[in-house]
Amino acid sequence: MSYKDEVLRKLRSEIPEVSPDEVRRGLENGNGSILVDVRDGEEFRAGHLPGALHLPRGFLELQAEAKLPNPDAEIIAYCQGGTRSLFAAGTLRQMGYRKVRSMAGGFTRWKTSGFPFEVPQVLTATDRERYARHLSIDEIGEAGQIKMLKAKVLCIGAGGLGSPAAYYMAAAGIGTIGVIDFDVVDRTNLQRQILHSDDRVGELKVDSAKKTLLGLNPDIQVVTYNERLSSANADAIFKDYDIILDGCDNFPTRYLVNDASVKHRKPNVHGSIYRFEGQVTVFWPGKGPCYRCLYAEPPPPELAPSCAEAGVLGVLPGVIGVLEAIEAIKIVLGKGDLLVGRLLIYDALEARFRELKLKANPECKYCASGREFPGYIDYEHFCHA
Repeated sequence: MSYKDEVLRKLRSEIPEVSPDEVRRGLENGNGSILVDVRDGEEFRAGHLPGALHLPRGFLELQAEAKLPNPDAEIIAYCQGGTRSLFAAGTLRQMGYRKVRSMAGGFTRWKTSGFPFEVPQVLTATDRERYARHLSIDEIGEAGQIKMLKAKVLCIGAGGLGSPAAYYMAAAGIGTIGVIDFDVVDRTNLQRQILHSDDRVGELKVDSAKKTLLGLNPDIQVVTYNERLSSANADAIFKDYDIILDGCDNFPTRYLVNDASVKHRKPNVHGSIYRFEGQVTVFWPGKGPCYRCLYAEPPPPELAPSCAEAGVLGVLPGVIGVLEAIEAIKIVLGKGDLLVGRLLIYDALEARFRELKLKANPECKYCASGREFPGYIDYEHFCHA
């Protein structure tokens, strides 16, 4: 008997084996077992058991502790034919995992038995090259990058905030970026609106934005809306997106974005800037306050100057817009501590961040539990765009 056969014989005497049919019944009954696919990446991408955790045998010692934090968990390891999973189960036993079994016959027997399996979306060779620095981060990896490629984010405005936010989301691989803006590029925009350039003065902002974003990442989709956001078109536009990123610079649009986000139950990543100060938060219906919880109605026009009237440091929108992009990406990935119920304030002159806690208004006419949506209000007389 060869050394390998002797080791396998010993492992089979120590590691319980289960049949694919037993595993299938366990999945249907929700027994809570963790399925661990120990094959390599190409095999896993060709098809795997529903809900399986990918933990290649060659990386068990490096990744098991992070991916399998509970040593008392019920674990079923499987490979292509049932041999590698026995070795993997033995390694896991040595690492302190006490309830490890191996699926006899592996994925081959599962598939020939006609049981269901998943074929995940896979990254192309170009994707793997472009997003290589993401793939090496445990919190993102291939699964997270695929989530980003499937995500749809709507940018309200292609101006000071929308420019850096959209630019970095395109670079990160947000698969569909919507851009709504009704303005044209003006030379006064170029001090801060980095999606545009001097040779595009007079061009539609949405067209200029699309050129820049696709020039950076031609594999994403950029959907443009050359129109003013209004109560007449908000529903039709918002329904197609997962996340709304508010980069507008006027109160009528800000309130409309909030109200439409509440109605459609979409997270609203909000940013605003004024001279040397910027603010970022996330308004997410059902998870925290909405904009109207803070400011039920717009302020008087004389107390709400536009950037054209008050001015803004050109670099400031870059800081705030990038923070908005980070929050949007965290929502897509389901990672990190979001700015829900927290207002992050940045003072560029003082080089200081402050944070304020925000509470939902239980009497809010728009987001309070059990309230019927009261409809849109167009505050056109407040517009300073």
